[in-house]
Amino acid sequence: MFEGSPGQRHVTEGDRYLYAQAPPKFKLVIIGTGTIGQEHMRVAAMLGRARVYGIFDTQIHSLDSAEENFKKFSTDTLVRYPDLHSACNDREVDALMICTPNYTHFEVLKVAMASNKAIFLEKPMATDLQDAAAIVRLSSAYQSFIQIGLQYRYKAQYVEAFHEALERRSLGSLKTISVSEYRPPFLDKVGQWNKFSRFSGGTLVEKCCHHFDLINMFAQAKPSRVYASGGQAVNFLDFEKEGERADIDDHAYVVIDYANGVRASFTLNMFCPDFSEEMIIVGDEGKLIAQENFNFQQQAESTTTVEILRGELGVSKKMDVSYTRALEQSGHHGSTYYEHIAFVDQLEGKVVNCATALQGMWSMIVASAAQQSMLTGQTVNIEGFIEANDLKTLFP
Repeated sequence: MFEGSPGQRHVTEGDRYLYAQAPPKFKLVIIGTGTIGQEHMRVAAMLGRARVYGIFDTQIHSLDSAEENFKKFSTDTLVRYPDLHSACNDREVDALMICTPNYTHFEVLKVAMASNKAIFLEKPMATDLQDAAAIVRLSSAYQSFIQIGLQYRYKAQYVEAFHEALERRSLGSLKTISVSEYRPPFLDKVGQWNKFSRFSGGTLVEKCCHHFDLINMFAQAKPSRVYASGGQAVNFLDFEKEGERADIDDHAYVVIDYANGVRASFTLNMFCPDFSEEMIIVGDEGKLIAQENFNFQQQAESTTTVEILRGELGVSKKMDVSYTRALEQSGHHGSTYYEHIAFVDQLEGKVVNCATALQGMWSMIVASAAQQSMLTGQTVNIEGFIEANDLKTLFP
């Protein structure tokens, strides 16, 4: 990142050696230019391995905003497509990134897949299980690939936690996993679709599929039972849009049992003044604590740590973990940047550890079962839940 500093901008292209960067190999189209779409545009320009070639959105204001903001970090001219079909089928383009509202994902994806281009599909992959199942089936026969935008697996503290817990096996055999997130309410969106479960899929699908993806990966087994309690206590109680009252949950407690005996819990609270996440994993030989704190009010830099406690069984340690400051500030504390690396690596034919459609489906199964449990007050048996939702053919 040193080549971008003010004191080094006098170095011309002809004198660049350490600063030299290969030209982008691939061209991207961003479909949906809201908050996350613009984050992907910014990160793609920063990484420099793929060029943002064009953009499409049904909202002219979003397109105008995206194009204006893009000028701050790129001199590339953007193609603005008049419709979804032309955005997906431009022969100049190598890959598509779908960043539209949740409830549009499946319909947009079906149009995009007709292009046979590589596709990045933002999380959650869909808002209901039938559409998610259809995406899994379609992806298995797709001539290119579909990557799901579950980027929390790339956060610095979780990358280190995977290494310690699953590769080094510092904790021995894992037994319990506890994850929590405390944060402010959902932000405003165009049309305020994220205030309504029928558009977002529900809070546990929309927001928490990231965390269920993480828990599933650490548990290394299929979930067997889910119980959840939660609801809408504070946020948007008086919010209406076109006569419809907001129904989005703002807190939840979820308990998950896995087939291998691992037990997990997840806590969500969305009426806090700042952001904090914590994951505690305990095995038969140690304990891991991964924490992230971000003072939203003061805009202070986030602090992220991973601690290993092994007692008399071995070395204990506490680590400050982070990406470089520029990456931390690029979006989702640097995880979007590494998500892009995985996407471009796949475009180059490399084997990567990114979120597949099937993994996205399992995160949705846990989230949807938890939503059902909150609604009924009953524990959800996952095998019965899968059968009741006509999903058995996906999991023979």
